[in-house]
Amino acid sequence: MRKIYFVLAALLCSAFVFSQGTLTGTVLDGDSGDPLPGASIVVEGTTTGVATNFDGNFSIEVSSNTGTLVISYIGYTTQNVNYTKVGNLGTISLQSDSQELEGVVLISSIAVDRQTPVAVSTVKAADIELKLGTQEFPEILKSTPGVYATKSGGGFGDGRINIRGFNSVNVAVMINGVPVNDMENGRVYWSNWAGLADVTSSMQVQRGLGASKVAVPSVGGTINILTKTTDVEKGGNVYTGVGNDGYQKYGFTLSTGLMDNGFAATVSASKTKGNGYVDGTEFEGYNYFVNISKRINDHHTISLSSFGAPQRHGQRQNRSSIAKYRDAESGIKFNPDWGIKNGQVVNIEDNFYFKPQTSLNHYWNINDKSFLSTAVYASSGTGGGGGTAGDYSLFNVRLGGDDQPVDLDNIVSINRDRGAQGLEAAAYLRASRNDHEWYGVLSTYKNDLTDNLALMAGVDLRTYTGKHFSELTDLLGGAYVIDNSDINNPNRTIKVGDKRDYHDEGKVGWQGLFTQLEYTKNKLSAFVAANFANTSYRRIDYFLYLNSDPLQETDRYNFPSYGIKGGANYNLDANNNVFVNIGYLERAPGFDAVFLNFDNEHINADAANEKIFSTEIGYGYRSNVLSANVNIYRTAWNDRTFTDNFSVGGVDYFVNLLGVNALHQGIEVDFVYRPINKLSLTGMLSLGNWKWTNNVENAQVYDNANQPVGNPINIFIDGLKVGDAAQTTMALGLNYEFFDRTRLLLDYNYYDNYYADFEPTGRTSQGIPQSWKAPSYGLLDAGISHGFDMGGFDATIIARMNNVFNTEYIADALDGGSHDALSALVWYGFGRTFSLGAKITF
Repeated sequence: MRKIYFVLAALLCSAFVFSQGTLTGTVLDGDSGDPLPGASIVVEGTTTGVATNFDGNFSIEVSSNTGTLVISYIGYTTQNVNYTKVGNLGTISLQSDSQELEGVVLISSIAVDRQTPVAVSTVKAADIELKLGTQEFPEILKSTPGVYATKSGGGFGDGRINIRGFNSVNVAVMINGVPVNDMENGRVYWSNWAGLADVTSSMQVQRGLGASKVAVPSVGGTINILTKTTDVEKGGNVYTGVGNDGYQKYGFTLSTGLMDNGFAATVSASKTKGNGYVDGTEFEGYNYFVNISKRINDHHTISLSSFGAPQRHGQRQNRSSIAKYRDAESGIKFNPDWGIKNGQVVNIEDNFYFKPQTSLNHYWNINDKSFLSTAVYASSGTGGGGGTAGDYSLFNVRLGGDDQPVDLDNIVSINRDRGAQGLEAAAYLRASRNDHEWYGVLSTYKNDLTDNLALMAGVDLRTYTGKHFSELTDLLGGAYVIDNSDINNPNRTIKVGDKRDYHDEGKVGWQGLFTQLEYTKNKLSAFVAANFANTSYRRIDYFLYLNSDPLQETDRYNFPSYGIKGGANYNLDANNNVFVNIGYLERAPGFDAVFLNFDNEHINADAANEKIFSTEIGYGYRSNVLSANVNIYRTAWNDRTFTDNFSVGGVDYFVNLLGVNALHQGIEVDFVYRPINKLSLTGMLSLGNWKWTNNVENAQVYDNANQPVGNPINIFIDGLKVGDAAQTTMALGLNYEFFDRTRLLLDYNYYDNYYADFEPTGRTSQGIPQSWKAPSYGLLDAGISHGFDMGGFDATIIARMNNVFNTEYIADALDGGSHDALSALVWYGFGRTFSLGAKITF
């Protein structure tokens, strides 16, 4: 027995000698201050090593009180850290050694914590992987202050995002620094970028005017998406996933890393398909991403990137009343926009699009003080959205009650009978096409004038042609249709694939210059920036005017605009900082504000620029366990262009409101609390007060033949709440690694003060109340990931459930005539959904 005690004591002593203690610390990006997940931590001269977690934290057992840790990360300079005792080593910052990474950050206007004076939130790749599941890409940001993100009608890629009450037209979206907002209407269609999450290294949301130097529509904010480039390590992964309603996804990513010859390449591809949660929203999409880079020498790197996501999906375009959903057999999944033909589902309203984008980037490290980053890019989009044409009443004939699919076989039978009599089809399907060609150059030069002062300047050139036409897609058993919309070929017979109704082009030119001066010294950092842009519009109409008519093509109309902004951040001490920013910008009116009535004769050549004045103050606190921010903002938006299309009794109408003013103001609070390395608690509260601040007089309404209808009307909206986004949001989250490589994620989001969107054209009388306020609601999402070794490879399983308690809620609403729940037209949000995915990394 004594020998046994002796052996146990010897083993304990040996364990004490060879395991002297634990070293902990946090590895950060030296420029941005962001955590570096997956950084390698190795005890020099041994094989003992660990990797940082998604927060950049590490914990490693060491056998001696003294030694050296070798800390490395792809694309960063390796750092040796000496230690003379165990314990917390604090923060360790790594500096980038990648020209390409520096160039992307420069051209993308990435904000730096405790330096750039803007309100900012950053989501890393590891978080995206945990949070995405079957959600839309914008929904990853729904726990961000000031953000309201929904699935809209519920079709694949139909998600939307509002920031501080501004929709996507007024939120700049940039991918690797290249703007992707539509050049004509400013919108962002997320279905064009399906699969982008697979190759995103980080996504940063800058609320307010943001840090972008170029003249982009960052009234509500800017979303910067950075894809993976040569800073990824050698290897790759394969993954697959399944989910509710037949959801399937599978794909791969393969990267060479930076090779000895200076080349690096990344290739990613995937396929996603499913039946859709909402009735009649089947979808199928593909995506690809290719990046090939060459580090020529210490001064020059070139990078070629191309990505695209061809897809087709059924849509729920039309909202319904609450009573309709409650009476419908499929409940909140009810969709009036699909039918059955010959036993097969037909998506009457659908979306199909392919928008590949290719860019060639050159990064030139001129010397120790100067850097030039240039991107030349091109994008060509083809596709559009489907709908009905002809006798609309035939699409109200359904297979049973009015909550059932459209009886398309009935239309086929009618059209065949008419065809036998030599008559045209009574009803058919069409698509509104919006093809485009887009080319641009974006170049940014940076020069460190002194140790504390840096100058940046650049040029932003774009040219865009939007091709708009309606196309006959399905005759539904008919023989032909007579179309009289083309003055050059009147009363022509058209069939599937032929253009109909309208055919025009919008040509947009953009010439922009920008400059920014940055000052950084000790605790103070400040900047002042200015930009100038000229936006030009020209319209060509092939249907309304004879080919010999000079009116077929308009002159080019130019609208100069500018912006100026500045701000400062002051670090009070190692923990506390304050910042302020202020800016004024004028933005060119939209294309439809110039060509008022879809023709070349009603031209508003003197359309006023939209004017935005924004101020913001903020406070930040940083420590090893707590990060917190408080922001107060005020944005006044004057001379807003408000183009509105609406339908009454099956007749389409159009109105263009000019000189609309709004005020958006509020306060935002967010925090991350890490009581221990394995646990993070997050939270945010956003209180907004967004209102229209004036009435509009003498607005003219036109019908779909571009003819004025009635007398000009007055619009009374002064004091009404801005609708279509929750003005009060709150979030709480938990991220806990309860076992090694096993993590639990919980997110609770609460929404209140959502006022239904409304048509200003309906507010023609004084004293009309606020639009209907939808009930508040809260949603709990949960996810769990588990990593393990499988045959020498790293494997990860991720399970996710959204809306755990199957809460029934209204996510989007359009105000009705009586401004209450009875008349509102709504889209319900999704009930409980789930996904299960697996990934093998090599």
